[in-house]
Amino acid sequence: MPRSMRALVAGRAGEPADVLRLESRPVPTPEAGQALIRVRATPVHASDLHVLRGRYGFSPEFPAVGGHMECVGRIEALGPDTGGLRIGERVVAAAIPAVPGPPVAGTWQEYLVADTRRLLPVPDDLSDSSACQLAVNPLTALLLVTRELDVRPGEWLLQTAAGSTVGRLVIQLCRHLGIRTINVVRRRDAVEEIKALGGDEVVCTQDEDLVRRVAETAGPAGVRKAVDCVAGPVGAQVSQALAPGGEVVVYGALSTHRQTDPAALTIPLQARSVIYETKTVRGFWLNRWFGTASPEEVLRALSRVRGLVAEHVLSIPRGRPFPLERFAEAIALAETPAHGTKPFFVFEDAPDGDDASQAVLGAGADLPGA
Repeated sequence: MPRSMRALVAGRAGEPADVLRLESRPVPTPEAGQALIRVRATPVHASDLHVLRGRYGFSPEFPAVGGHMECVGRIEALGPDTGGLRIGERVVAAAIPAVPGPPVAGTWQEYLVADTRRLLPVPDDLSDSSACQLAVNPLTALLLVTRELDVRPGEWLLQTAAGSTVGRLVIQLCRHLGIRTINVVRRRDAVEEIKALGGDEVVCTQDEDLVRRVAETAGPAGVRKAVDCVAGPVGAQVSQALAPGGEVVVYGALSTHRQTDPAALTIPLQARSVIYETKTVRGFWLNRWFGTASPEEVLRALSRVRGLVAEHVLSIPRGRPFPLERFAEAIALAETPAHGTKPFFVFEDAPDGDDASQAVLGAGADLPGA
């Protein structure tokens, strides 16, 4: 095992492309209850970038290794008296920092130490691209639909940003569970794509009134459950469109993606609608769920996600691989509007035959700026 490894490190908070540097660091040593993971692939999420900017729900102590969500790799070593897993086993590491809870090392490095209670074994036939995206977006979709709102077969679920990764997974999951969806998009050219994916109804805010279309679609019974990751005026319209007693769970704020003033991150709700129709608006943050759920509950949820992906109920779009050295290109792709492709880091010294290592060799032709 090498004594040093490559890592993408931010020396301070700021724009990721400006503050990240490729460094050599010592390979960490696992303690009791921990495993040393040789990272195979790790995605670049928008939330990872917001952490580095200092505008997310937690802030690491700088200098900090980037990537604070998930990765896939193989167990290189186990800490003293640590059982339950074996060296060489392929695992997904749910490296999501639990809030409240201790900080977790970043995933944008060749080796990572992780609590074995947060490692999920995954089969070799699941691609690195899919495996490294297993613990955030599919899990979020599952928890929103089942745990947070307990949407039942035959009910309507209203959701914004239906074309996002989570939005697409929600559509697939609801179709599997017999739940009808009303899907909000902002571009007319996205409507047919969402319908082809299995969305029952699609509302385009570019040229349609959200509140009126929901009322026309759902009829007198209305819609009582919704998820929103846009916030701002669209989030307010979702609340207004709900039937009396309805509930919307807010898990993102895409309308303020580039906003740096926390005071501007708002949802301008109509007080009359909320008060007299006794509606509820509340938040969901995966990090806080990780901080309150037991390790057993976390692994049960992740195991269910793994099963849904293995059974092709949930389809995770194939990502685009980048070596660590090309982090600026990966970041640019992650923030390209409607790019539809998740960038993820791979390591060039991966064993022959792995899908990620083979893909990165030929990736340059269609990368931005290549």
